This record gives sequence, structure tokens and C-alpha cells, in this order.
Amino acid sequence: MPQIGWLEILAIVIIAIIVLGPKEFPIALKKIGSYFGKIKNTLSSFQREVNSVTENIDVDKDIDNQKDINKKNNKDNE
Repeated sequence: MPQIGWLEILAIVIIAIIVLGPKEFPIALKKIGSYFGKIKNTLSSFQREVNSVTENIDVDKDIDNQKDINKKNNKDNE
């Protein structure tokens, strides 16, 4: 993944100011920030859901393993 340096960021900002104009540039930055915030919240929510599901799967596996151990111990005690 290519890295962007300060010179490239400066060039993008200058081009954006020229294309959008100095009055529209701050509005565009606010909209872009809002979109990134929404994307970040969506990805965070998705990650929480995935973690929740995987925790439930792990808990189910632990319960099954404990049941197997208990069955084996009961058979050994008989």
C-alpha cells in the first residue's frame, strides 16, 4: 500500500482549494469528515457484532467441551 507524504497531501489540498474555491473547501472538508465518521461508526458496529458472535461460538464450544469432560469423568467413575 503506497504511503502519502506531506508533499502529496499539500498538493491535494492546493488542487482542492483551486477546484472548489476557498469558500467551499471548508464545507467539503466537513462533509468528508462526516462521511469518514459514519464509515468508522459502521465498521466499529460491524466489528462489535462479529466479536459478539465469535464469543458466543467460543462459549458454546467451551460448554460442549465441559459436557464431554463430565461424560468422560462419569464413565470413569462407574
